Amino acid sequence: MIENQTLNEHELDLGEKLKRLRLNKNWDQKMLAARAGVSVRALRNLEAGNGSTVKTLLSIVRALGRESWLETIAPVATINPLTLTSRASKRVRATSPKVRINAAKRLLANAQTAQAEGQQAPGSLFQINAARRLLEGTEQEIE
Repeated sequence: MIENQTLNEHELDLGEKLKRLRLNKNWDQKMLAARAGVSVRALRNLEAGNGSTVKTLLSIVRALGRESWLETIAPVATINPLTLTSRASKRVRATSPKVRINAAKRLLANAQTAQAEGQQAPGSLFQINAARRLLEGTEQEIE
């Protein structure tokens, strides 16, 4: 795995990848070195994993047409995390069971009053049924 490699192993791995790219283009070291504007010895050291300068590495990468590799080092963030916090919904605290039970009782009482007066019940049918289920559950716990 890449995470477990030593620096020397990373250098060797990078050198092998660059060598493979060069050979896939059917270029010899002299040709790539000339296109990159570096010495053959510098290219040979880079491919062998014997260390090199960043300038040599960048010159070789550019000559091989792999500048896109450099984009992966530190990709530009497309989402700013700070904007996500401003768009996030407000935190809702958990309601205690006692408060929920009292709210369910009030909702059912208001619904019964509205029904007796021939008016539309406050809240939706879903809310009223949920309040009934909540109160039925608490009555069973008490018994």
